[in-house]
Amino acid sequence: MNNQIYEKLIQYILDNQNRFYRLAYSYTKNQEDALDAVQNAVCKALESCETIRKADAIKTWFYRILVNECLSLLRQRKKDAETLQFEPEEAVYYETAYDQDSVALDGLEEDVQLIIKLRFFEEMSLSEIAAITGSNISTVKSKLYRGLKRLKESMQEELSWNT
Repeated sequence: MNNQIYEKLIQYILDNQNRFYRLAYSYTKNQEDALDAVQNAVCKALESCETIRKADAIKTWFYRILVNECLSLLRQRKKDAETLQFEPEEAVYYETAYDQDSVALDGLEEDVQLIIKLRFFEEMSLSEIAAITGSNISTVKSKLYRGLKRLKESMQEELSWNT
């Protein structure tokens, strides 16, 4: 294992843990699930860091792990919900600051939401987003602009209803 890359990975994780939590929370809408997703992503990254060949790839590589972990957790939650009987609901903790950012995004397709979150909330470049999503850059651009157009339309519609 390359100790230099391992050390850079650890430092990257420590420096960006709040960003990772924010992205995970935007997917899961639940504090415990978001923390679980980040923790699982960190464990998977540390276990397989020998697969990183260049230190420059750590950012996109880790975000891809985190996004996949969030999606996996959501699939598992959906599967569990289908098999469980009705149980009394517990009081749920919400991160209102993150919810406000993502309310308008909920009406968009999942892949478009991801691109917008990575671009504007995580301030990533289009090429980084393309690497994370496994898409080419023109696909990322078209989905980004289509999503932004839909957001603008929905916000204008909401403003016209409120006036």
